[in-house]
Amino acid sequence: MKDKKLFGQFAKYASLSVLGMIGMSCYILADTFFISKGLGTNGLAALNLAIPVYNVMHGTGLMLGIGGATKYAVYKSRGEDEKANAVFTNTAYLGAAFSAVFMLLGGLLSGQLAQLLGADSDTYSLTDIYLKVLLLFSPAFVFNNILMCFVRNDGDPRLAMFATVSGSLTNIVLDYVFIFPCGLGMFGAVLATGVAPVIGICFSAWHILRGKNGFRFVLAKPSAKHMGADFALGFPSLVEQLSSAIVIIVFNFIIYGLLGNTGVAAYGVVANISLVVLSVFTGIAQGTQPLVSRSHGEGEKKKCFSLFALAAISAIAFSAVVYIIIAVFALPIAEIFNSEHDPDLGPIAARGLRLYFIAAPFAGLNIVLCSFFAAMEKPLPSHILSLLRGFAVIIPAAFLFSCLWEITGVWLSFPATEAIVAAVGALLFIRIRKKHPPLPSEHSDAESGQSAVVQNAKKDTTRR
Repeated sequence: MKDKKLFGQFAKYASLSVLGMIGMSCYILADTFFISKGLGTNGLAALNLAIPVYNVMHGTGLMLGIGGATKYAVYKSRGEDEKANAVFTNTAYLGAAFSAVFMLLGGLLSGQLAQLLGADSDTYSLTDIYLKVLLLFSPAFVFNNILMCFVRNDGDPRLAMFATVSGSLTNIVLDYVFIFPCGLGMFGAVLATGVAPVIGICFSAWHILRGKNGFRFVLAKPSAKHMGADFALGFPSLVEQLSSAIVIIVFNFIIYGLLGNTGVAAYGVVANISLVVLSVFTGIAQGTQPLVSRSHGEGEKKKCFSLFALAAISAIAFSAVVYIIIAVFALPIAEIFNSEHDPDLGPIAARGLRLYFIAAPFAGLNIVLCSFFAAMEKPLPSHILSLLRGFAVIIPAAFLFSCLWEITGVWLSFPATEAIVAAVGALLFIRIRKKHPPLPSEHSDAESGQSAVVQNAKKDTTRR
């Protein structure tokens, strides 16, 4: 807080990134609201079954974008422009390859995928059409995330925010138009969702067209080194989305066995509100990442840790506000999505919201930690936390707690997982902090304008 310039940069990048991520998360939240009104409980259940595929596709774009842009920011801070452009080019290669795979899945295997995700006779056709159209729009989702991350790391977080918010507003308007006046049902909902990232790409392209871009596509052979950086530094972002997908799949399976489609629809309400809340944490983390990567590239460790502190405090403060709102207004929030006035759906979802969101402060800290480690080019601890959140703890916890306490156990398995992972994350952070202590002169140089040599000389004189 003493460094007003650093705090101002953090506030600018984090706030704009949060707005952008909220806008992106509203893709699915708008679908949830309009589908609940237009297609009822079965439509809501079908959407919840399809969300994991969106998580995987969205996570792949974020992995490539954040991984590539992190390495790009480090190279640019060191003046290595040729390597920076090579990173962008190889990231584009990977984006095209993943998009082709997703489109093939959508065009050929959407029905089998719907069955694999648990669609029954009531929800199969709705889930199938949503998955097919969503996957055919995969190039737009993947490249929107890639360009958004590079534009933000290229010093234009405002344009990156406009790219995502404009897409979200387009999605909300088209959701209403396609589902109600046009009567296109589930196809209309997913078509609106698919068009949204196309609008975002148009905004990001403006950064390039007006010549403000520091990154450029160059004719270069695919590089295992640069592609490996995308995976190593961006993998936590993919795992974060995969963990959401896996949690949804596992919870859908367990809740369907306990409460049927009404329970799945109630969990759909909880999961989609969670998507928005977690997007705020992701926005804080992604907004901090360019500043941490730049400071890391310049060797200013103290700034890196100061930025982490600002991000962690912001995430915890936001989680406190969110939980108070949910604790007080859980039932009215749940009833917004209960268009058929199912007497069971509202109370189930309301109780789920109150228990599920106990995890908020722990989840916020974990997301910030994962991003911080990756921005510092420390992928291993980031991978450890991501895998613990997404696979190693949540799955056994969900099955164990559901056996012990049924639906209450399902809701509590998420906060228990995030609390355990937060404890591990704190230990990893302390270990890295001890291994890489910032030099005392780093911040004082920026504040006083004195060189490190003069600072050290003063210290030696004082000791004498």
